[in-house]
Amino acid sequence: MSSNPPVTGPSRIYVDPTPTGIRLDVSDYLRIFLIGLAQAADEDPQQLLADLLELAALARVAHAEGCDSHAAHARDALVDSLLTEVGDGRIPVYGAQAGRLRDRIAELIVPRPVPAQRERGEAA
Repeated sequence: MSSNPPVTGPSRIYVDPTPTGIRLDVSDYLRIFLIGLAQAADEDPQQLLADLLELAALARVAHAEGCDSHAAHARDALVDSLLTEVGDGRIPVYGAQAGRLRDRIAELIVPRPVPAQRERGEAA
């Protein structure tokens, strides 16, 4: 993980190169999300467990019946409801941080030769 995240708040986002592209590290957001999930469990553990078990059952049926099945739509609606309760799934990026994120991604997606190409002299 890089030491200087282009996005520092409210949730840090790190951008690191991979052999075929980039990897976004949103662990900071997930940490906040999991704390929200734990708080929901603390407030009403039976309801959260019931919702998660229902989600698992709907996901099983949706997998068997396909992405346009009633179960898939019900699963998606339940996921949306749970996200609203514990965190909406969107990570805000403000002001200059948006530019730094863009610049970091642009820096890392410049085509890089793979080792086999370098050996054959195909890429600079």
